[in-house]
Amino acid sequence: MKRNPLTIVISAVLAVIFVLVLFVFQVRKSEIAVVTRFGATSREQSEPGPYFRLPWPIENVYKLDQRIQNFEDKLHEPQTADNNIILINVYVGWRITDAKTFFPRFAGGSISVAERTLEDIVSQAKNAVVGKHVLGDFANADEKQLKFDAIEGEIKALAQAQLATNNYGIRIEYLGIKRLGLPESVTQTVFDQMTGERGRLASGFENEGIAAAAKIKSAADRKAAEMLSAADGEARRIRGQGEAVAADILPVFQQNPELATFLLSLDAIEISLKERSTLVFDSRTVPFNLFSGALTNKPAK
Repeated sequence: MKRNPLTIVISAVLAVIFVLVLFVFQVRKSEIAVVTRFGATSREQSEPGPYFRLPWPIENVYKLDQRIQNFEDKLHEPQTADNNIILINVYVGWRITDAKTFFPRFAGGSISVAERTLEDIVSQAKNAVVGKHVLGDFANADEKQLKFDAIEGEIKALAQAQLATNNYGIRIEYLGIKRLGLPESVTQTVFDQMTGERGRLASGFENEGIAAAAKIKSAADRKAAEMLSAADGEARRIRGQGEAVAADILPVFQQNPELATFLLSLDAIEISLKERSTLVFDSRTVPFNLFSGALTNKPAK
């Protein structure tokens, strides 16, 4: 009995597919494959591509996601080093680094079981790190006093050390504080601390202002004293020159008092007429009495 060629081709294709299913498995780029032989971990394949395997039940293939996994831990209320309670939770990004170690530790490579274990480790590390810091490292009026980066680094390092010690085949890629809060019982205390800190800053600025004002006033007083001293010295010099000139001409004026009076009157009039001005004066008043004689002796036309 002749067989249909199409039937033969289909049978051959099905046989090939059956053989491939039994003896070949495919690893994608985002996966790590763990091969077990009679239930014990035999090898892992992390590079993408097809790989040979022995058929079940000799060998089984389990595929694990090697991409970064994310989760948040629960909100806890740890105590700070200065005996204050804070509310804090963190987010974590982790990945499988050693599939052969990870697979038997977490019930056939269960991601959910691994996350529960990792959450416990991270929470313990978080509480331990918070207990070494004061409240001012988490909530402070001065941004420079906050230590979020350092605290996150300490939690990550402590949790990673615990994972390495227990050989879980996991590495934490990143960790950060997701939420931070204060219970009502300590909110007023924090506000009082922040108010006190602001008061100290304001007092510091005020003291700096007072010191600067005193320095400026001292410099101004010193400058004024120097100027007054210079002016006083110049006045004494001018007075001395005047007294010297007066001492020279006094004997001449004593010999002819009328001439001295006349010359002084002329000087006074000259000083009065330096600027363009209109004078209204009493001719009987010195030195304008000089004009009295001029008006009296006016020549006839």
